[in-house]
Amino acid sequence: MQLTKATPQKEDVSPTQSGKSRERLLNFLRNITSNPKITFGLGVVAFFLLVAIFAPLLTPYAPEARTVTGLHPAVAPSWSHPFGTTDTGEDMFSQVVYGARVTLAISSMAAIGSTLLQIIFGLSAAYFGGLVDDVLSLIINVFLVLPSLPLTIVLGALASSIAVNQNEFVIAFVLLFTSWSYGARVLRSQTLSVKARDFIDAARATGENPFRIIFAEILPNEIALVSSTFIGTFVYAIGAEVALEFLGLGNPAEASWGSILYWAQNNSALPAGQWWQFVPAGICLALFCGGLAFINFGIDEIANPRLRQSKAEKLTRKMIRLREGRRA
Repeated sequence: MQLTKATPQKEDVSPTQSGKSRERLLNFLRNITSNPKITFGLGVVAFFLLVAIFAPLLTPYAPEARTVTGLHPAVAPSWSHPFGTTDTGEDMFSQVVYGARVTLAISSMAAIGSTLLQIIFGLSAAYFGGLVDDVLSLIINVFLVLPSLPLTIVLGALASSIAVNQNEFVIAFVLLFTSWSYGARVLRSQTLSVKARDFIDAARATGENPFRIIFAEILPNEIALVSSTFIGTFVYAIGAEVALEFLGLGNPAEASWGSILYWAQNNSALPAGQWWQFVPAGICLALFCGGLAFINFGIDEIANPRLRQSKAEKLTRKMIRLREGRRA
């Protein structure tokens, strides 16, 4: 009789904890949609993603098409060319719109791949411990102490010279290779704390698969941290991608925000007063990274109890002042 009573008690523990994990995830998503910073940031990011997706519908010109001919094809912004033209007569608006496709595709691939590596290495090292933790932590630490920017430039130059026609994939792989270690270290530290909680011990006692515990029990409780590290990696990836393109390590013949800046530098656009050849691409880059930063700030407010408390205190003080003002 005792055995039959003990059996259902063990079976009920894990589903309950899984339900709590799903509830935490749903609460996190609800908090995201109600946070004005995240809403603004998501709006900015969604705008640029839609521009990149529907680029052929937004401009009648191809990015490499010469729309102006003559001795001076570089013309200032006008109704027919809102962002002006380049020294060879290409429409700058088309190049910026189509360039968003290349830049966002490369940086998003690098950020997604890097985040997956962070989750796999960070959570696995902390959960399994022992020899697995020693080996994975050694790998993380080796990549952590490597100088990322010089290494990125060297690897990008080497890989681009080998695979000339696959520059986008080469740059994405190089950025992925050099950007995952810090996030993995952060997730490992957080997982060491989460795995010591009672519901993880309960899941182990019921005989749950270790990988199910990692991805179904631990990961949902770290979704805010994972989101924050993903945003940070995305910002790094897009900045590094533009930097590599600006240095000429990408494909100069293909329009991207980095290659636009590369050609503006090569053609001495700044001394010539042709600001339209680099300002629009720079503004788009700043706005997109600013949108990502707003998302990150909003996630910090949700995940950090101190920030939530500070925000609540400010709101309370504001309401008190409003009431006192009405009474006066």
